[in-house]
Amino acid sequence: MDKVRADLAIYRLETARQCIISAKALIKISDYKGAANRSYYAVFHCMRNVLALCSIDFSKHSAVGAFFRREYIKTGIFDVTMSDIISEAFDIRSDSDYNDYFVISKKEVEEQILNAQYFYDRVEEYVVTKIKDGRDIC
Repeated sequence: MDKVRADLAIYRLETARQCIISAKALIKISDYKGAANRSYYAVFHCMRNVLALCSIDFSKHSAVGAFFRREYIKTGIFDVTMSDIISEAFDIRSDSDYNDYFVISKKEVEEQILNAQYFYDRVEEYVVTKIKDGRDIC
């Protein structure tokens, strides 16, 4: 694996980690929509993190999710529950960003943050292992 791909993957992993930190900070000030947004973006950056290992990227969020599901969840690399996390996080983020009357509870946001952390932990383990292994995985 070349250094450029590994560095991009590590950068995106750090971006995802920062999103989780932001979500936790936002929930403390009762900005539940903001916390839901950051939780979604943590998941999104995790997916892009894995794709960076093969120099793959897409301009649409839906394409990133579809590719990640097809190549990494359906093949058994990641657990199928991660597909549900992607869907729920995307739907909640969309509703909280674009629906003026959408209300999300603290409990729901806490669940989103836990899901984002779970997603992050699985991806971090996978990516760090692949980078340390050093072999091309594409």
